[in-house]
Amino acid sequence: MVFYRKYRPQKFAEIIGQDHVVETLLGQLTSGKIAHGYLFSGPKGTGKTSAARILAKAVNCKVYSSQSTVHSKEKSVNREQLTVNKFGEPCNKCTSCLAITDGSALDLIEIDAASNRNIDDIRDLREKIKLVPVSSRFKVYIIDEVHMLTREAFNALLKTLEEPPAHALFILATTEISKLPPTILSRVQKF
Repeated sequence: MVFYRKYRPQKFAEIIGQDHVVETLLGQLTSGKIAHGYLFSGPKGTGKTSAARILAKAVNCKVYSSQSTVHSKEKSVNREQLTVNKFGEPCNKCTSCLAITDGSALDLIEIDAASNRNIDDIRDLREKIKLVPVSSRFKVYIIDEVHMLTREAFNALLKTLEEPPAHALFILATTEISKLPPTILSRVQKF
C-alpha cells in the first residue's frame, strides 16, 4: 500500500494544518447548508484529495441520514429536500463511510483530469450525473488536477456547475488555480 493512502486522514479532526478549512466545512455541514461545488487548491501534499474524500463521507454518512433520505426520479428536486438532516464528522463505521474508505463506493466518482481531460470525458460525466445515487444521499464527483481540462471541457463542465442536479456534489482539486477559467471559479466555493 502506498504510504499516503495508508496514513490518509479519515476525519476532519485528523487533518493537520488546515484548521480554517476544517472549521468552515464543519460549520457548513452542521448547519445543513452545503454548496454544490467546492474547489480545494494548494501545493501537492496539503490534503486536497483527503479533505474531498472526508467531505464525501460526511455528506453521505448514514449517521446523518437515519431519519430520511429523499431520492426522487424527478428532475426538479430541491437541495433542501435532500438536506433534511444536518451533517457532521463522518462516523467511519457505517457502510457508506467504509465503502468510501476502501474505494468501493459507487456514489463517489474520482476523476483524474490529467488522464480524462477532453470534452468527451465531461460529456460522459454530464450524462451519468443525471442518474440518482445508488445507495447514498449524494453522488460526489471529485475531479483531481482539474486545471488539466481542455478549454472545451471546461465549457462543458461549466454548464453542469451552473445547473447541477440536487443529488450531485462537485469537488474540484488543483495545484494550479491560476489555470482555471474565471467562470469556473465563480461557481464554486474556494478553499
